[in-house]
Amino acid sequence: MANTTRIKDLSAVTSVADTDVLPVDGANGTKGVTFGNLSTAALNKLMSKTYGLDQGTKTLPAAINELYTGAARNNAGGHNSIFRGKNLGTSYTSAMSKAIQAGTFDDLFVGDYLTINGTVYRVAGFNLGKQIGDKSSLGNCMCLVPDSALYNAQMHNTDSGQYTEGAANNVTTGAYANSDMRTTNLAQATQKIVNDFGSSHVMSYRDILPNATADGQASGWAWYDCKVELMSETMVYGTKVWANSGYEVGCINSQFPLFALAPEYIHRRFAYWLRGVRSATSFCFVGSYGDANGTNASYSLGVRPFFFVN
Repeated sequence: MANTTRIKDLSAVTSVADTDVLPVDGANGTKGVTFGNLSTAALNKLMSKTYGLDQGTKTLPAAINELYTGAARNNAGGHNSIFRGKNLGTSYTSAMSKAIQAGTFDDLFVGDYLTINGTVYRVAGFNLGKQIGDKSSLGNCMCLVPDSALYNAQMHNTDSGQYTEGAANNVTTGAYANSDMRTTNLAQATQKIVNDFGSSHVMSYRDILPNATADGQASGWAWYDCKVELMSETMVYGTKVWANSGYEVGCINSQFPLFALAPEYIHRRFAYWLRGVRSATSFCFVGSYGDANGTNASYSLGVRPFFFVN
């Protein structure tokens, strides 16, 4: 009597040993192959030059690890492409510094955060300003932005009781570079950040900042020594919104990876200043309701700066 049992009717197994035999039907009839030999043949084919996965003389695990550590992980591009959000602890360590200076960024990814002296500092990206500067390049670096405003302050230290649009006390003359925010009101943030990360790690650099206005927008720029600065609209949104002048863009002229990968970190239910000039009386800010907006220079809004460490 013919055997009419079909393969699908056989008892199922939950594991396969290397010595188990599987049927192979070919030109020379049906034969058997052990699972171990089949696995080896399949892996060799996948790792062949024909399929672009040649491992050379390396073992398969070694070839995969090399691909991961070399091409996919140990560079700024790979780390800027992954949002992780890991808690890195309560202090900036020498191991983090060494990984940044080496340009490998081991165990550091966009969205990771440190909580230092009550402030959450979140990784916004890597090597975002590496090549900027008119005198020397910044080098390997990690950019951080606090999750919350460090405090509230004015763009210009004038009478905050005057809220009439166009009032004489609301001015943007001199743009961001000459604002009271940059010349005075960022000092508190700078001191805190230097205390939290160490003066040897918070990086100084040179950037082009808008320093003049005409017809309600930035009309000039110059090179300035920078350390802790307000973000531009481009850094946050990836484009200009209200600050329409090209003088606003400067050298760090792309969206931070943090905001590209996780835009929920743009809006944190508090209003904070950006550096852009919106009009003759107002600067740009990120609104607490999810809007991109601008308001009088004398208003007191959140100070949420960015900075680089190595």
